Amino acid sequence: MSIWWSLHLRREAASVPLARRLLIGAMETAGVDPETSYDLAVALSEACANAVEHGGDASTGYRVTALIDGDTCRIEVTDSGPGFAERPRSPRRHPARAHTRTPAAVHDEHGRGLFLIASLTDHVRVRNRPGRAGAVVSFDKILKWREGGPAAAALLKAS
Repeated sequence: MSIWWSLHLRREAASVPLARRLLIGAMETAGVDPETSYDLAVALSEACANAVEHGGDASTGYRVTALIDGDTCRIEVTDSGPGFAERPRSPRRHPARAHTRTPAAVHDEHGRGLFLIASLTDHVRVRNRPGRAGAVVSFDKILKWREGGPAAAALLKAS
């Protein structure tokens, strides 16, 4: 069994807590440990905030898709903005860490989102939408289950 949902949201600040609350509700219903849910909710908030700020003109929205399948949760946030600038790959950089950057300076108000997402999740992929304008940020996290959680947790673990 799996839980899957997708939202199309307006590029407005009010959409960020809406997406976060839906994710937390799904995690709670599935029996996910609250600390794991919190990490995913913060990562989702950062990805949504980036889509709201950088995701295209005001008439476009962005999409959030979440999938809880077995012991893994995958979240994807897609926008219609300019996407990510192509960066030359350094042969010395580890491919799994190619998406991470040094976080912003302590007093900067911006620039920590992708670093924070990478710190809170197990795997992050950042790419441009193929054949269209926009960026896609997806991340996975192995789930921990709440002790004595609901029957949904047992069904998800069995799949």
